[in-house]
Amino acid sequence: MSKSPEQQPAPNPGTVRIVAGESNKPKRRRLLEIAIALGLVLLIGAGAAVASVVAKNNEANASAAAATTTPAAELKLGYFGNVTHAPALVGVSKGLIAKELGSTKLSTQIFNAGPAAIEALNAGAIDAAYLGPNPAINSFVQSKGASINIIAGAASGGAQLVVKPGINSAADLKGKTLATPQLGGTQDVALRAWLGKQGLKTNPNGGGDVAINPTENAQILKLFQDGKLDGAWLPEPWASRLVLQAGAKVLVDEKDLWDKGQFPTTILIVSKKFAAEHPETVTALLKGNKAAVDWLNSASAADKANAINAALKATAGSTLPADVIDRSLKNITFTVDPLAGTYKKLLQDGVDAGITKQADINGIFDLRALNSVTGQKTSAAGLGQD
Repeated sequence: MSKSPEQQPAPNPGTVRIVAGESNKPKRRRLLEIAIALGLVLLIGAGAAVASVVAKNNEANASAAAATTTPAAELKLGYFGNVTHAPALVGVSKGLIAKELGSTKLSTQIFNAGPAAIEALNAGAIDAAYLGPNPAINSFVQSKGASINIIAGAASGGAQLVVKPGINSAADLKGKTLATPQLGGTQDVALRAWLGKQGLKTNPNGGGDVAINPTENAQILKLFQDGKLDGAWLPEPWASRLVLQAGAKVLVDEKDLWDKGQFPTTILIVSKKFAAEHPETVTALLKGNKAAVDWLNSASAADKANAINAALKATAGSTLPADVIDRSLKNITFTVDPLAGTYKKLLQDGVDAGITKQADINGIFDLRALNSVTGQKTSAAGLGQD
């Protein structure tokens, strides 16, 4: 017999009353707490993993940065025994480049023309070089931008087509034999492009309306004196030597073919691989180049002539007559600006001459270190970094 509600025993004050539907709450709360705890553990673990990866990446980047700022043990530099290379001649002979390089040993090699210097650079025999712009363009195009960067200028002007006195126009050159320092060099391209614009055909094999024989500068002088050449497109001092020592006359002064008479004759390039591994050394080289250009632009004519002759004596074993150096220097402007705005025309001249393929040369300049050294903005004209 059931008891009435009044007869139900009163609950014990020490007993917890369990109501239907409440028995699962502690379990759910416990599961939630466990899930939260597990989540925190996973989150902390993930954070630690990320932190570890970031730390390792930072260490790798720091190591890479440290590696790239290590000066090279040696810098192998190429240049020519030309007055247009006076920043290199003076920079080396007066110790201006070596001073900036500090503990890095400076080794040098003399070349006759740019293509030979490019071959040496691509083979690793040199790390940087002073040369004309067209071999640099050709190397950049052939390597699809992997070989070199132009990092500064050195000289503008100082290149002429000099000929026998009886030649008075482009038409007079048909059937004649001319010379340049080397096939594919800057003066070689300039001559072929100019002849093409005059309606005269040439080809790299020496055929066409005008025969062009790539020949070393010293040999050009002798061949012209012997009557075996009718003229040559040459950099200084060789143009002046043919005029003053062999009776040649100027048919074309290259500065007359360019806006404001400005065109690059000598630039400074560096192997991309070397620059990536030793940017500090590249910056030091640029400081030395600037010091040499500054010295040339502030020194007296006599001091410049003496310094250039001393350098030529050391590298080539002979000096130049005073009138040759004087005439040469009057045709040259020394500048660290590579005149990037001229390079699209230089490329087209190479294409027209059959020396270079048509290509995009964007990226050929890296002038960031130069601008850091000079504190000025030298433009890459949209063809690289500045």
